[in-house]
Amino acid sequence: MSTWKMPPKAKVYEGLSAVADKRVSLTGRTTAQVQSSSRDKTYDVEWSEDISEITSNDNASYWQGYMGYPIIAVLLQIGKISFNPLIAKLLADVPWKSVNEQFKRDYDKAINHILDEIEARGGSRTEIAQEVEKIYEQLGALGLQRSQRRRRPPKEKQLTE
Repeated sequence: MSTWKMPPKAKVYEGLSAVADKRVSLTGRTTAQVQSSSRDKTYDVEWSEDISEITSNDNASYWQGYMGYPIIAVLLQIGKISFNPLIAKLLADVPWKSVNEQFKRDYDKAINHILDEIEARGGSRTEIAQEVEKIYEQLGALGLQRSQRRRRPPKEKQLTE
């Protein structure tokens, strides 16, 4: 068993968005599903009773070895990590997939773009960044282990008309 690598901070922003968008569904005592921002994929998250181990079948968690946003979103949703819901609300309805593609997976540029938009609507870039930092520190302090149970990431749903 190994400890999860820390994710890019951008994944905390994405996790907050998932919670704000109500894309996290608890499906059991130790299971949840998280919809992608484009809602074309649903990720499964599972954890141990004591929440010392956790796994997800999102691409970052599966391929990159760091906690992807579905894990972060679930930890926020179940109260394992505290957060300010007003800050999360500022990050609602962000189309992360298209923003990340627009900036060719340069997460810092993507975050700056989103923060510029929020600031233009009257939100505080500084308050959001401070909240993300607090969440990131809590995430690191958990020392979560990668569960041995791993499933491959889902394929995109084919949208039918």
